[in-house]
Amino acid sequence: MLYIFDMGGVVTSNASIEDQVCKQLGITRQDMEDSGWNELMSLCSDGHISVADFWKSFSLRSGVLVKTDWLHWLFHPVLNEGTVKIIKALKEKGHRLVCGTNTIESHYRNHTERGDYTFFDQTYASFFMGTSKPNPDFWRIILQAENTDAGDAVFIDDKAENCMAASSLGIKAFHFTDATGLAKDLGLEGSF
Repeated sequence: MLYIFDMGGVVTSNASIEDQVCKQLGITRQDMEDSGWNELMSLCSDGHISVADFWKSFSLRSGVLVKTDWLHWLFHPVLNEGTVKIIKALKEKGHRLVCGTNTIESHYRNHTERGDYTFFDQTYASFFMGTSKPNPDFWRIILQAENTDAGDAVFIDDKAENCMAASSLGIKAFHFTDATGLAKDLGLEGSF
């Protein structure tokens, strides 16, 4: 069986940094949104623009010159030890485990530096893949690369929308709320 785990909000806390970025740049959340933050983040997550291009475009739109990659330096997620135990238990049972994550280069680099991807056999990062969840192509790429049928895959994510999209392809999906609930969903409550 192939298990596809989301990273932020499942394996690590979803370390939102928007408020910290606003503080560093001396802008409001509304200024951030008016400068196209969400649109630029989506382009960055899909690999259509680099982080350097993100900051260049954001600087032009906001009127605030940004020379520091605050997306990297302010990002400090916390490892969810309960999820890590589940991953290790599945691995001990001989399953293939991969990370399927919507991420940008800065956060990917941070997770790599911390060793967050070392629990997996492979990591599929959206900015490398050219598509993000909930686009069905995200899972199609993973299934093709893993030479696995959708019916032989399990997906775990903290966003219901992503779980529904994976399910529409025939992948068994679990909406993550906490490690205890996931262990129960996967029949692992007594395995660790």
